[in-house]
Amino acid sequence: MVKTMFRYALTYLEKNWIHLKDRKPLVVRGARQVGKTWLIRELAKSTKKQMIEINFERDPQIKSLFETNNPKVILQNLEIYLGKNIDPFSSMLFLDEIQDAPEILAKLRWFYEEMPTLPVIAAGSLLEFILQDHSFSMPVGRITYLHLEPLSFEEFLKAINEEQTLQFLQNLTLPSTPDDSHNKIPIAIHHKLQDRMRNYLQIGGMPAAILAWIHQGANHALNIQEDLLTTYRDDFFKYKGRIDVQKLDTLFKAIPSQLGEKFVYSKTDKAIQSAAAKHILSLFNKARIAHIVKHSAGNKVPLAAETKDKSFKQIFLDVGLANRILGSFEVHPITGGIAEQLVGQILRCLFPPFIEPSLYYWNREAKGSNAEIDYIIEHNGRVIPIEVKAGNTGSLKSLHLFMHTKKLSLATRINDDLPSITPVNTTLNDGTKVSYTLLSIPFYLTGQIHRLLDSIIKPGSRFMNDTNGVK
Repeated sequence: MVKTMFRYALTYLEKNWIHLKDRKPLVVRGARQVGKTWLIRELAKSTKKQMIEINFERDPQIKSLFETNNPKVILQNLEIYLGKNIDPFSSMLFLDEIQDAPEILAKLRWFYEEMPTLPVIAAGSLLEFILQDHSFSMPVGRITYLHLEPLSFEEFLKAINEEQTLQFLQNLTLPSTPDDSHNKIPIAIHHKLQDRMRNYLQIGGMPAAILAWIHQGANHALNIQEDLLTTYRDDFFKYKGRIDVQKLDTLFKAIPSQLGEKFVYSKTDKAIQSAAAKHILSLFNKARIAHIVKHSAGNKVPLAAETKDKSFKQIFLDVGLANRILGSFEVHPITGGIAEQLVGQILRCLFPPFIEPSLYYWNREAKGSNAEIDYIIEHNGRVIPIEVKAGNTGSLKSLHLFMHTKKLSLATRINDDLPSITPVNTTLNDGTKVSYTLLSIPFYLTGQIHRLLDSIIKPGSRFMNDTNGVK
């Protein structure tokens, strides 16, 4: 990555974690090649810390320097081995590829308790694979986590030097009426933002692919995407003997093919038993290659309190990589499955980096009357449904039913049209009347959804009276 790459996670580390009086060692979690190592190196540069970088994959024997539980002795060992002085007040210890020495994670408690002045960060790929079988005691309460996703659309805009476009998105206010020309997006800017979103759909948020596209063009970015996918597949061979590699590869390709659908194991390969498929899928989720979208009843917050384990969807790590697996290069128009992948990926980026992102959807399976809401999110104590529509239009029958059933007054739709706030007054099949307000935003405003919701949910507004809201 180049110096101009921007990550909101870096801002969080610079302004928050590094200055905490009770700072805990940090474990950075995220899929391979999302930029974990770059992030920590940039933090050391921006905070003017001497970087002490240890790579356990490149130098396996360095594990022996950590056999003691005494941080002072460990630093002395490192000073001798590296041939440099290490001042805990002006240095930063970075333990990279720690999945090759996972037992050292247990040592982090001693740095927290006995050497709090030294910032300590650990990172690794496939770390969750290792931790599920670990035999050591994790230092619960003495470490903290940072969850790193691929670049969001806003970060992508900054990476391609579209800072004015980004500022436009961040300052955009919604039109209060259909005739509100003051806040209306000029059609030329709307089309430009649609083009940038399609660039993001094609390239995705993986740092190496973005940089390849910036400096060498789309074809080279595609090559980088293929290399990344090959890297993930090569990782599977580390588990050969424990898990059939062919089954791993089959499930790997199945996730993009079932985007936007309830995930069904039998659709992947009928020869793979559901128990084996379930185990493999859980490994992908642990490794952040894929992310589960859990079913929630959506009656109240927290959404996690009403989940149904047997019903779930999956999205892939990155929309660009998903398109590559599907063999898609042109992304106009945005198709249904990829549209849900895009929105889910951006929604994950909206969580604070110290909180593990989670996604939810709702569905009702009834004879002759199925219904589904693509995503439901929590916003300031409220349940907010999100309907994702490819193109500009689409039926909202499921949304009408959900709004009536949950007695809500505000819903959102994400499509390719200009933003709007519209009163909805309709009738269900049984004659029941339903009324609510629909916030409709284009895909490129997904990252601004919480800010836009705040702008219309104000004290005294009728949205304050939602039955699941904060009154």
